[in-house]
Amino acid sequence: MKSNYILISKSIFFPSSGILAIGDLHLGYEQMLKQQGIQFPFNQLEQTKKELKEIIEKIGKKKIKKIILLGDIKHYFSFDKREFFEIINFFNFLEKFVKKENIILIRGNHDKIEIKNYKYQNYYIEKDLCFTHGNFLFPEILNKKIKTIVMGHVHPAVYLKDKSNVKREKFKAFLIGKWKNKTVIVVPSFFPMVEGTDIDEEYYREKGWSIVGKDVLKKFKTYLIDEKTGKVYDFGKLNKIR
Repeated sequence: MKSNYILISKSIFFPSSGILAIGDLHLGYEQMLKQQGIQFPFNQLEQTKKELKEIIEKIGKKKIKKIILLGDIKHYFSFDKREFFEIINFFNFLEKFVKKENIILIRGNHDKIEIKNYKYQNYYIEKDLCFTHGNFLFPEILNKKIKTIVMGHVHPAVYLKDKSNVKREKFKAFLIGKWKNKTVIVVPSFFPMVEGTDIDEEYYREKGWSIVGKDVLKKFKTYLIDEKTGKVYDFGKLNKIR
């Protein structure tokens, strides 16, 4: 797939600008489960850091100039002390690879609380690239100079089944297509505990589900990444996978 970007694991990298973007971390989800009395043998923060470090090492630390978090960095809508410390821990981890001013935080619908010394943005534009969460359409996103929009929020995933239709398994996916004369890239969630959302599930009926409608997204091409080899698989248009 010839392009000006590289799909790697659950992230997207733009070599010419040195921008690495990841979406929907939902840090604090594990803590929420524990408060509900659910003991989950998983360390969400450490797993997230481990996976991101592996991506950065594959790309090469010196090649990365900026890291963009595409929103829903936190899970709680309100303040949670444990979640807050996990976020600060994660930001300190990111600063091992890029300077603090080159960590770009896009505000997601879960990011209601400001974090001291860090500032959220509704979108980030660099040349003809625009990065946004994807739940709200800001006028600046549709500027004619913008050629590519990178967004998260939707948590795209697809079901693949065997020929007998007995075994079905869900996989995180990238969706890439055209919308309003721009290329739109929907990245999967970086959230390691849940695979994501099938576009046909009922979430799309919720207000603010996506700036790009369901019918348009279903015409986007679907890409899955082999985590072991890094190979990118083109599964064609989403509406043809069923």
